[in-house]
Amino acid sequence: MTDTLDKPVRHVYFLSNRTAITAETLGHSLLAQFPDTTFSSVTIPFVDSETKALNIVQRIKTSYERSKVKPIVISTMADEKISEVINQSDALIVDPFASFLPDLEKTLHEHSIHESGQSHRISNQGLYESRIEAIDFSMLHDDGMTTKLYSQADIIVIGVSRSGKTPTCLYLALQFGLKAANYPITEEDMDSEELPETIKKYKNKLFGLTTNPKRLAHIREERRANSRYASIDQCRFEIKAAEQMFEQFKVPFINTATMSIEEIATKVVEASGLHRVSKPIIKNIGL
Repeated sequence: MTDTLDKPVRHVYFLSNRTAITAETLGHSLLAQFPDTTFSSVTIPFVDSETKALNIVQRIKTSYERSKVKPIVISTMADEKISEVINQSDALIVDPFASFLPDLEKTLHEHSIHESGQSHRISNQGLYESRIEAIDFSMLHDDGMTTKLYSQADIIVIGVSRSGKTPTCLYLALQFGLKAANYPITEEDMDSEELPETIKKYKNKLFGLTTNPKRLAHIREERRANSRYASIDQCRFEIKAAEQMFEQFKVPFINTATMSIEEIATKVVEASGLHRVSKPIIKNIGL
């Protein structure tokens, strides 16, 4: 591996005439393959006119002149004229539309419409409403605030405090349309030889999240510094007790220590045998 101290910072621009989410997602996946390079990224959405594009080109050229390092542009422009302007930036251009659309047009015997705005229209009002309903459910049933509608839950995520339950459930609702509740395992629950009474009858819906003690202590320290709650010994105790509970009652679980929220949610769906309740509410989100 190359010493990163010997390599200059490489400037990266994520550009789109819409939200730039796709450009960011694709870009970060590609750049992650080069761990020895330090990147400095800028996201510029809604580049929807040639005037805006010209201003960005000048910005990129100025950066190039100062750093003497060729910038990278990852662009999801559907507008060919704006793309042509961006191509004048002297940067390395990574353009999925230019790379993939010609082959798709040839195979499908159809010309693409080159209108990214089409990608953001709600494709099915019923699916959209079911997704919103799932999000509302997950927010209402966050952290055991209420358990009265657990019978309607598609999944109930359990784990110790700060193990990633809330963001996982919201992601499951937003991206998979699943009604995901979450319930915190407390020290009182750990002292019992049974599953908590509140979730006991929903055992078939339970899924556990765990992590490693150092990771948990670090997260808790940010919330409640220098407390027993954040101490490494307390974190070790709680994680061990929670995992013993999962194993004793055959609750499936995963260790989330090195996973992103997206990975956690996908693993939960895969391991629990759940399926998307609804299709994505928008097509090709974030172009």
